[in-house]
Amino acid sequence: MKTASLSAPGLLLGRYPERRVRETPSFLTRAATALVRRGARGQQRRCDAFVSAVRVLQPSVAGLAAPALCERIAHLRGQLARDGLRDDLLIETFAVVAVACRRTLGVDIYDTQLFAARIMLDGCLAEMATGEGKTLVAGVAAATAALAGLPVHVVTANDYLVERDAAALRALYQSLGLTVGCVTQVMAVPARRDAYACDITYCTAKELVFDYLRDGVAAPQRSRLEQRAAELSGAPAPQRLLRGLCMAIIDEADSILIDEARVPLVLSQTQARMDSDATREALQRAWQLSAALEAAQHFRVDLQTRSSQLTPAGRALLHALSAANGFQWLNTRHCEDTVTQALTARHVLRRGYDYVVEARRVHIVDETTGRKAPGRAWSQGLHQLVEIKEACEPSAPVVTLAQMTYQRFFPRYFRLCGMSGTLMESRHELQRIYDLQVVKVPLRLPDQRRVMPAQVYTDAEALWPALVAGVREIHAQGRPVLVGTDCVADSETLSRLLHAAGLPHALLNASQDRFEAEVIAAAGAPGAITVATNMAGRGTDIVLSEASRAAGGLHVICCQQNASRRIDRQLMGRCARQGDPGSVARFVSMNGPLLAHNLIMMRFKNMFKIKYLRLINAVPMALRQAQRAAERRHRIERELMMRQDQRVNDWFAFSGTEQ
Repeated sequence: MKTASLSAPGLLLGRYPERRVRETPSFLTRAATALVRRGARGQQRRCDAFVSAVRVLQPSVAGLAAPALCERIAHLRGQLARDGLRDDLLIETFAVVAVACRRTLGVDIYDTQLFAARIMLDGCLAEMATGEGKTLVAGVAAATAALAGLPVHVVTANDYLVERDAAALRALYQSLGLTVGCVTQVMAVPARRDAYACDITYCTAKELVFDYLRDGVAAPQRSRLEQRAAELSGAPAPQRLLRGLCMAIIDEADSILIDEARVPLVLSQTQARMDSDATREALQRAWQLSAALEAAQHFRVDLQTRSSQLTPAGRALLHALSAANGFQWLNTRHCEDTVTQALTARHVLRRGYDYVVEARRVHIVDETTGRKAPGRAWSQGLHQLVEIKEACEPSAPVVTLAQMTYQRFFPRYFRLCGMSGTLMESRHELQRIYDLQVVKVPLRLPDQRRVMPAQVYTDAEALWPALVAGVREIHAQGRPVLVGTDCVADSETLSRLLHAAGLPHALLNASQDRFEAEVIAAAGAPGAITVATNMAGRGTDIVLSEASRAAGGLHVICCQQNASRRIDRQLMGRCARQGDPGSVARFVSMNGPLLAHNLIMMRFKNMFKIKYLRLINAVPMALRQAQRAAERRHRIERELMMRQDQRVNDWFAFSGTEQ
């Protein structure tokens, strides 16, 4: 059974254990695995029995004095290391962790949290609603696995949450005799190595993959036979950062495994000076030439794929202009590709939507989370072209050393699990790509969320005044309001309108995410107004005051047209947590970005007036249709990128640098 076996560094698996995954399991293999897991676990019935057994044992553990509890923990660690994660040992471990949690943190673990932790130790994903205590669930699962001797990586959304969660649970881990470290972007190599040497390491997915790629560059012999032969011969071990890929617990699993999986992670280094100067000169020429090309006649823009394409007339003009100006290119393809990237930078990528500029530097905005993506850059000169567009100093061009996608990285863990509030919509892709089954965790208390009918407007000019009026009405009731917008530009537009209306508010977007904790901490106060870009994966709870709860709880207004139904649910989940009251309203503009790409909706818009569209409920129907189309397109993009990444890896295998 999967839960009973351990895969830790040692004599059997070597100093750097990891799974080798060559291809996606077949449909029959995945179906058989799901049936075996379902039969072995008994799903909810078995987990309920497990939680009941923990509660029966917990009082006897709670009666132990501190020295006796330490002795029991030491004995338990030996049993877990010898026999693995057997059910009887897990029951005792969960009881010990629950008692330690009460003594060190002063909080009690709920049954639903034990339920979710047990699910994850079974190698599954737990769908657990926002505010149900996922941070502590990860702590229970991580502590249990670490007591068994497994190095555990707890993967979360951003550096702030990495540091916050590690600090919040440090006392719990220390009481169990475990060490905890955290890895953030600013850390140097020695500090990273020390953090990964801990029993439990908190990190972001991006930093984890980059450190894995650095290990691959430092020790290119990736064959397990070569590794074992080198270890047995007494050869000095390479200075690696990680201790292998034994177990990972992924918070906000759908955001990392699905949404962020559309972007490959590329380990690169700066080009040599001569090559860098030649590249910058070519980019400057391309930017100059792109200004002379006219839309429709010389190029076409595809907003869905976010790319540009030259027409035959555009190619002819481009080569004529290059010849007239004496521009030298490596070849015709190089000329056309570089100018096409310049057209994309000029006409597709928008400031405040796709990127922001701070201190004369261009920062990409993640379309899923609405926050800056530090360290991320567009490839093939596109990032430098955007910097030229914004009159910033172009950064140095880079060359690729190694690359990897999340789809190819995370299946390399011997034990992989996670949690999120929104997983069911992507359960088939998660099962197919990562071999992860999704199990829904019941709510601890009944849901009191009220979802109001959508408010539909012809365009943004009609939507904004109505939205300000809606915010004013809720604010007058003494209830806190959270408004979710599509992008940085929209959040700043709404902020200006609220200022003009005399409504005090806080703004949280990609330009201000370092203030996130302070903004979110105050968002549950009576009458508080918070305007934010996409709240998906923010990871910080909005705690209501008693006055806010009595007034009706948090009111969430969604002005977003998200490409995924999951992200809609993530925003809705910010209110009515743990039995609190709350409500959700949606304001929809007919010319929003998602509907603008829905041709069927555009036909409806031309055929009927807006009031008839409201009567036949066509707008919500079109939104759902547009979301399904966007989800399908993104799924295809992820699959194509995964196949391309595997092909690149196969090419590297011939040179002995396979990742």
